[in-house]
Amino acid sequence: MSRPYESEEEIEQVVRGFETCETPAADFHHREHLVVAVWYLQTLSPAEAVARMRSALLRFLDHHGEDRKIYSEEITVFWVDAVATHLEEIGAQASLVQKCNQVIGAFVSSTARTSAGQPANSHTSISS
Repeated sequence: MSRPYESEEEIEQVVRGFETCETPAADFHHREHLVVAVWYLQTLSPAEAVARMRSALLRFLDHHGEDRKIYSEEITVFWVDAVATHLEEIGAQASLVQKCNQVIGAFVSSTARTSAGQPANSHTSISS
């Protein structure tokens, strides 16, 4: 398993790199998708988080020359809802770092590393 996040700055770098498309597509795995979902759900409703994730993912795909067909609305909704439910279980008192690390621990196996265009299993893709 990859190392846990130690600071909010590390998490902000993941989100900023994704949103600005500076992160290479090959470096944006399931773990990073989940971190972005946690970040979005800190201030947005699940429906708003899905909308923001959709627009950011499509921009990311376009920027990196990936086929938009790999985006799945159903998978995006599934993962945002799963993360939102897990965040409710964790509780609002946890720090952003704790939330990200707990979500990753719950939803990322040590063998499921997913790049932007290559799902590791049927539940992960660019939209997870």
